Amino acid sequence: MPIPLTAAAPGSPPDDPERWTHDHRPSMRSRALSRVLYLGLRPLLQHVPGHAASLRAARSTVDAASLLMRAGQRARVLPLVDPRVETGEDAPPLVGEWVVSRDAGAEREAGGAILYLHGGGYVVCSPRTHRPITSRLAVETGLPVLAPHYRMAPEHPFPAPLEDAAAAYRWLLDRGVPASGIVLAGDSAGGHLAASLTAEILRTGLPRPAGALLFSPWVDLTCELSTREQEVARDPYISASTARRVARLVVGPAGFDDPRLALLGCPWRDAPPFLVQVGGAEVLRPEAEALADVLTGAGVDCELQVWTGQMHVFQILNRMLPEASAAMSEAARFVARVTAAGPVPAAAVA
Repeated sequence: MPIPLTAAAPGSPPDDPERWTHDHRPSMRSRALSRVLYLGLRPLLQHVPGHAASLRAARSTVDAASLLMRAGQRARVLPLVDPRVETGEDAPPLVGEWVVSRDAGAEREAGGAILYLHGGGYVVCSPRTHRPITSRLAVETGLPVLAPHYRMAPEHPFPAPLEDAAAAYRWLLDRGVPASGIVLAGDSAGGHLAASLTAEILRTGLPRPAGALLFSPWVDLTCELSTREQEVARDPYISASTARRVARLVVGPAGFDDPRLALLGCPWRDAPPFLVQVGGAEVLRPEAEALADVLTGAGVDCELQVWTGQMHVFQILNRMLPEASAAMSEAARFVARVTAAGPVPAAAVA
């Protein structure tokens, strides 16, 4: 199955000195929405039991609600079910969707792609639920976005999601997409997965991707940092205690001992550039800051953007909130920068 054709890349979004930046005071709309979620949704999520039956019910509810998610008029969604007839491999087929731009322009074979790994605590959500993000990335970057269905807990604990993410990355390479044109991206648990995949690529010697883009990453599944932050943060709906209950299902019987879970302990030397965006009101903010410190300490080009007063994965509201729209434009600028750089000479990373 080939990579889909897409409109010619529009290039880096124009610099706008008046654009909304991450240190702006939150808009009135953002503050109102955060207040509603804090008073209405957060108390419900605090009492979500951490067992398989309740999560399967939540998954069904989210999947039903996702039917309302549209890619937007400027993007189109193409289903991907690859039976691997081209390679004859015994591995499970890659299942997911492509999101591509409809914008007018010369059709061309993609010289790159974004591999997007959706969030949802490794237990809920799907590529469909995250179309507001994937469609915006496709339109603003001109690159096709591959959003795979990866296996989720509790039926498939870690490292099953990592194995599926690595298979999707190899699938792109096998079809001629250069690693220097691939950006790994994800939000929340998908941000953890994108970072874990980056570390796995470095560990196994696969060609290095162009960059990694993380929205509100769930860095520390033990939740030690977020538990301390919970005393002072007014996160509109994420609770460290709830995250900890879910994390026990994610890791399964093996517990937290798998070193691939521990992003703060990975050897990050020679990693590609990172852009990490996190909301200033998030209980996960210290985790993003700790990851940025570790990456920078390893000599990695890492930009951390703490968006003042914003909630967890606020980027998904980019059609509603000016901050979210601005954050997506910042993400597109990052993608344009790292994919335009081309492959890094071996001597530069020796």
